[in-house]
Amino acid sequence: MVITGTGLITAVGNDVQSNWAALLAGRSGAAPITQFDPPEDLKVKFACEVKGFDPAEYMDRKEAKRTDRYAQLAVAASVQAMREAGLDESRDDIDADRFGVLIGSGIGGIATFEEQHARFIEKGPARVSPFFVPMFIADIAAGLVSIRYGAKGPNYATVSACASGAHAIGNAFRSIQVGESDAMITGGTEATVTPMTMSGFAALTALSERNDSPETASRPFDATRDGFVLGEGAGMLVLEELEHAKRRGATIIAEVAGLGQTADAYHITAPAIGGEGALRAMRAALKSAGATPEEVDYVNAHGTSTPANDLNETAAIKAALGEHAYSIIVGSTKSMTGHTLGAAGGVEAVISALTCREGVIPPTINYSTPDPECDLNYGTQGPIQRPVKLALSNSFGFGGHNVCLAIRRFDG
Repeated sequence: MVITGTGLITAVGNDVQSNWAALLAGRSGAAPITQFDPPEDLKVKFACEVKGFDPAEYMDRKEAKRTDRYAQLAVAASVQAMREAGLDESRDDIDADRFGVLIGSGIGGIATFEEQHARFIEKGPARVSPFFVPMFIADIAAGLVSIRYGAKGPNYATVSACASGAHAIGNAFRSIQVGESDAMITGGTEATVTPMTMSGFAALTALSERNDSPETASRPFDATRDGFVLGEGAGMLVLEELEHAKRRGATIIAEVAGLGQTADAYHITAPAIGGEGALRAMRAALKSAGATPEEVDYVNAHGTSTPANDLNETAAIKAALGEHAYSIIVGSTKSMTGHTLGAAGGVEAVISALTCREGVIPPTINYSTPDPECDLNYGTQGPIQRPVKLALSNSFGFGGHNVCLAIRRFDG
């Protein structure tokens, strides 16, 4: 299955080109929160917010007012991907019944939920918006994109915390693989910089508390890491069956070659010891792609900047790839975008595809203090130019959900 379109919105850019330039420049998207006024007793007052986003560039203002931010981001990134694929204006060469939309989101329209719940408490049930439910539910992003493009094939949301976007891409891959679909719009979206979400993750002590230096707070694999930086955004792909893409003369960006998906069956928030579930996901992805560990050139790590994830993911990568793990780059672009939760799998699949196409690996920033137990090459000295034929993109979520996507350079 090949990628013919990409769309990307994160804290460091509102389209693919600006994101790619910012990532190669090692630019952090973390800054003090602007979407609400953080209470004095909220321990974390910064995040990786999307900046300068105007939904009116992608939908009319009336529709935008009836759409939660998470779905606005999904629609925008989908439009970008469809434009690049050459499908935004005309879809005459696609069978609508075999064209689907799968979009993951870990939380959905949480901003709408918080706003409408406050209205309910203050003013009663009669003042709750009639659009509350369709704005809040996690599948509405996929529904909106399907309606926009007349895509009548498989259409639903995947919800598996921080693995949601990767699960969506994996399921889209499988839908095409089994002959159910010819083309899919797929990826992940999230907009969770809200009082309740920030408070919940802060209460879990999952977030970095470096309020005095937000731009250096996300420091994956560094010995002084103290938690992730919450981010928002969307990453979307147009995924097509190879011959279908060739028949319509599409430009091919990269190939989704394999999928691995497992469960830790261990703990609601902590990863399995030694990254055992992540290890099995990576091995399954390689098997699905018909590839060996020695063919891997780059791992876009889950790399959250939490003590437990980075330690266990490093162990899993070493177990999956053996000594070859020391020959590759293991990077975390979350050091710049923050952790976009359910969007992360989509965002990082786009980045992995660009890495394969361009032969440049974005850096992991904010690394200064080595951790003896995180001893791989994390690409901390700036962008690295080297051919990338096969990349693994890891996404792991609360509940023990693990997804690994194998993304291959397309050589025709």
